[in-house]
Amino acid sequence: MGSLDRFIGLSFLDYCLVALSFIILLLIAYFTGKEEKDTEDYFLGARQVPQWIACLSFVATEISAMTIVGVPATGYRENLQYLQFYIGSALSKVVVAFLFIPFFYKFNCTTIYEFLKHRFGIETQYTGSIYFFIMRLLASGVRLYVACLGVSIILGWSLMQTLLLFTLVSIIFIAFGGIKAVVWNGAYQAIIFYVAGIILIGYLIFNIDGGITEAWRIAGECGRLDLWNLKFNLADPNTLIAAILNAFFTGLAAFGTDQELMQRLLTVKTRGSSQKALLYTIIASFPVTLMYILVGTLLFVYFTQNPQFVLPSKTDEILSFFTINVLPVGLKGMVLVAIIMASIDSPLSSLTSSFVTDIYRPLINKNASERHYLWVSRVGVIVFGLLLAVLAFSCKSFDRILWFGFKIIAITGSSLLGVFLLGLLSKRKINRGNILAMVINSVIMIILLVWIDKKIIPLGWSWLIVIGTAITFLLSYIIGPAFDKNRSL
Repeated sequence: MGSLDRFIGLSFLDYCLVALSFIILLLIAYFTGKEEKDTEDYFLGARQVPQWIACLSFVATEISAMTIVGVPATGYRENLQYLQFYIGSALSKVVVAFLFIPFFYKFNCTTIYEFLKHRFGIETQYTGSIYFFIMRLLASGVRLYVACLGVSIILGWSLMQTLLLFTLVSIIFIAFGGIKAVVWNGAYQAIIFYVAGIILIGYLIFNIDGGITEAWRIAGECGRLDLWNLKFNLADPNTLIAAILNAFFTGLAAFGTDQELMQRLLTVKTRGSSQKALLYTIIASFPVTLMYILVGTLLFVYFTQNPQFVLPSKTDEILSFFTINVLPVGLKGMVLVAIIMASIDSPLSSLTSSFVTDIYRPLINKNASERHYLWVSRVGVIVFGLLLAVLAFSCKSFDRILWFGFKIIAITGSSLLGVFLLGLLSKRKINRGNILAMVINSVIMIILLVWIDKKIIPLGWSWLIVIGTAITFLLSYIIGPAFDKNRSL
């Protein structure tokens, strides 16, 4: 089917749904951003965002295009074992709520890397911010690529055209609206994700011969309903113990040391409200994850019953292929809107807040006016938006993109998490030693990842973030004091 046929496959109603979603998006940006006067308002929403809005926004960011596009592809290609990761993820949120958040509010942090300054020193703060930039740019580049891949297939556009369009929309939206626009849009996105998931499951069940009973039988016979992997095999990344530990440490890194997610929780007024918002996401995000993994399972059954389709070579394209070739008028537009919204939720606000607060203000221009910092923040959104587009385009050679995203977090996130845990769980006064530990661990993680991919060592990639966090923590704790004159136990 050529690109023109795909384009014609969308109806006037589908385009109206997309247009309406953009109008709502721009209205959110306008009404939330028109009265911003300083960086506290721009980056924290003056801590006046309602708790339930922060919760839904967190869920939308946690889910993103990796869930909307990547999880159905995983369910289609593999089984339900991805849900094992949710156990560790939920546990990590409890730890972040009661261990991390109290300290961030205690020090009144605009960015969470200010905690590293208060706890260790300015050098550790700078290094933490740099690691965040690397981790968030790479991970978000993957997320943006996944979303734009889905949209490009549905619209029949090239990947470059789609990237340019949504980069431009994201820049305009976030540069004007700031964090309040991002948070309120996140709540709007979460609702769309729920609705789209319900629509997809309902349509698939209704159009599978034999309905849910036959779908269950076919999926079960083909191993697509396997949930628990109780084997003990260090080389298998999907065993229960590996999945729980990976998700637990990845969750600590993503929820507790990543400004992109934590920034949403810092927009509410009190520490207690922030903790409740995070804990509520445990309940709010599970149905979405479950729905989209089941979408993948049902897609497998549907295409098993309909072998006449010539399926895409990349399984990450399966949902978009189904949307444009199977779904009827109106439902195409709804799924397209969900994928588009997933691409708009970019990390431009958190990247800019960390740059301005942790680097530009203390290192480059200490005594400028709030108006100047607000202007720099908006320019930063533009620069980071363009950089993200470049990184997203470079992801086009990768397949199994969901697991690729987890591997990225293992390399940089384990270094950040190790230092944060050292600050939270010990009284060590270390600064420059933290930098050495983080760099050494990153090198080790890259080497291990290459060895794992080349099957030189029998180790599943899901163990990387566990090992890396332990290495960073122990290196900082043991050898770190040698690099700092003033230290205490």
